Amino acid sequence: MQWRNSSSRYGLVSSLLHWLVAVAVFGLFGLGFWMVGLDYYSTWYRTAPDLHKSIGLVLFAVMLGRVAWRWFSPAPPALDSHGRMTRLASHLGHLFLYVGLFVLMLSGYLISTAEGRGISVFGLFEVPATLTSIPDQGDVAGLVHEYLAWALVIFAGIHGLAALKHHFIDRDRTLLRMLGR
Repeated sequence: MQWRNSSSRYGLVSSLLHWLVAVAVFGLFGLGFWMVGLDYYSTWYRTAPDLHKSIGLVLFAVMLGRVAWRWFSPAPPALDSHGRMTRLASHLGHLFLYVGLFVLMLSGYLISTAEGRGISVFGLFEVPATLTSIPDQGDVAGLVHEYLAWALVIFAGIHGLAALKHHFIDRDRTLLRMLGR
């Protein structure tokens, strides 16, 4: 498999970044859903949020790398069999996923730094709190984070179903291209 994208398929780097982000997003969603139900006496009460924040910040770095890689190695063009509406839906869907993920991560940062404390990343270094004076920052960012996380996970599920539809019903190469074939 080639490293870079070609005119007919995605390369190894794009495929790995795609699946790494997908696993991280669904894993963070599951962790976040579980951790909000923890009580103060749970042994995970502090550990789960710290893990969630650290993985989220690593995901932010991966997403920056993914955007840079997409600029360096553009995605293959849409298949000729895709009509105008399919191309538009694909473009808007991917735009929503990218922008939504960055807004989700920004809202998580704003929740975590609302009290003026930085975020430790696996105890290795700290991301400083730079935005702390927004009124009701933690509450507003928390609502954005919760609702956008649900929207993105549901939309990512639809994205996956669309890929399966292309593969099994339309019988085109959409899914195979993402798998590097």
